[in-house]
Amino acid sequence: MKILVASHTYIVDINRQKLRALTALESGIEVTIVVPRRWKPGGIQNKIIETKFIKEDSFQVVPISNFSDNNQGLLTFGADLIGLLWQFRPQIIQVEQGSRSLAYAQLITINKILRLKAKNVFFTWWNLPYNLKPPISWLEAYNLHHTDGIIAGNQEGAEILRQRGYKGLIKVMPQLGVDEELFRPQPQPELREKLGINSNDFIVGFVGRFVEEKGLLTLAKALALLRKHPWKWLLLGRGALQQTLTDWAEREGLTERLIWVESVPHDQVYKYINLMNVLVLPSQTSTKFKTLTAVGWKEQFGHVLIEAMACRVPVIGSDSGEIPNVIKDAGLIFPEGNAEALRDCLMRVMEEPELAKSLAERGRERVIALYTNKALARQLLDFYKQLII
Repeated sequence: MKILVASHTYIVDINRQKLRALTALESGIEVTIVVPRRWKPGGIQNKIIETKFIKEDSFQVVPISNFSDNNQGLLTFGADLIGLLWQFRPQIIQVEQGSRSLAYAQLITINKILRLKAKNVFFTWWNLPYNLKPPISWLEAYNLHHTDGIIAGNQEGAEILRQRGYKGLIKVMPQLGVDEELFRPQPQPELREKLGINSNDFIVGFVGRFVEEKGLLTLAKALALLRKHPWKWLLLGRGALQQTLTDWAEREGLTERLIWVESVPHDQVYKYINLMNVLVLPSQTSTKFKTLTAVGWKEQFGHVLIEAMACRVPVIGSDSGEIPNVIKDAGLIFPEGNAEALRDCLMRVMEEPELAKSLAERGRERVIALYTNKALARQLLDFYKQLII
């Protein structure tokens, strides 16, 4: 089976592990990843990334000239893409830029012109209803009409595409998996000492962007209600809300309880997760976020949840978006924005060690079964086989 996957996501090597795992499942599987030759990720990464060609047996990464170097929706590829498609002749073409992607329309069209007869697949995270006007509505209609299968990163995303008239196959699974050998229980005595964590400190962890929609203000309120408990709050990341939280801690007399850690390389995140007694993802739905074609945001998956679960760290999440479907019975759920309910969840994990242990074990088991790179690769292969029967 020959599979071509196109996305800016795979400019980062660690994000390719699921697709590498795919080539190892059965003989005869070849994967080519198409990435933009130049891409500017934005956020804290503010420089252009120049991607490089990689060839590893039946797996390769091919940089292709591109138009737009920092906008997913406007990304398209140069004429060198045509030569690659003609030479590789994939059976599956998967574009991970959403239903309104110009790049997906481009791949669909080249597939038709070259008469490759490859199955067209796209991936999307979008999980809020939306209305489109021409010409964007025409673009999505074209893409959906020529789609053989969809991979949605969350259940609500799949339901929205059904509402928009898509009747074909949909698989719900995240875009990226977890390296279970890296994200596993590993004591970090030196790091604990460096950060001033004592043996009786209960570490409440957060990993991600310091922005309002991640629910940090709700978590702050919940922790203030638990000031008599010996907690410390480990915040790994960065963002505009850091000063607001610093001011809050000073007003509440809790400054010494906060441990700030700037964003670290992804392959070092497991060390900090392993310091935590619980990881909290208190995301809240927001109407402030806007794109060219939609308004609003709610949690699309919460990748840090499965990283913590893999490390046998109990997790607590809000009921925003996909979080309850990710956690299921392997963690605790509270209504988004409800600080008192979050306080109660934290208190349970603090005061019921057997519950914490049970959640930790169930979390690791759930990740191994569903969310490792190998597990996702197997789900992906099974989906492809349904398409090409």
